[in-house]
Formats: sequence, structure tokens, C-alpha cells
Amino acid sequence: MSQIKIRIEAFGAVERQLPQNFEIICKSQSTVSQILDQVGHNYPEALAIMERCACAIGEDIISRQTSLTTDSTLVLLSPVAGG
Repeated sequence: MSQIKIRIEAFGAVERQLPQNFEIICKSQSTVSQILDQVGHNYPEALAIMERCACAIGEDIISRQTSLTTDSTLVLLSPVAGG
């Protein structure tokens, strides 16, 4: 099975838990959830906040069941409090 490169861009609180210009290599067809599990394995301190993040590719919010098949930039958006 082929591999793809996923660049992780984080904003808000999760940004402080992950390195800048962070990329991981994973199998094509990996779900967003599997990718976040892999990130959490490498950065366990980010795990709790990643569980509450919204995930996006480009401008589109995506579910954690979404499979990624090409090199992509996965955006993690921390939850925002306020009203």
C-alpha cells in the first residue's frame, strides 16, 4: 500500500503542543482519526486537546472518519470558548 505525507497545521491551544512544520508519513486511506492517534502517540501531551479539535482540509471541516488518499495538510482547530 502506498504512503502519503500529511502536514499538520495547528491553531489555538493545540498549536503550543505540537512542533511547527510538523509532517507525518502514513498509509494511504488512513482516516483522520488514525492520523491523530499517530500524532498523539508521538506527542501525548497534545492528546487531550486534539480530542476536542475540529479538523479541516483547506476551508472544509471534515469528520474523523474521512480517509485521506493524497498528500494533504490537515488543519487542527482548537475549540473556542465565548459567546
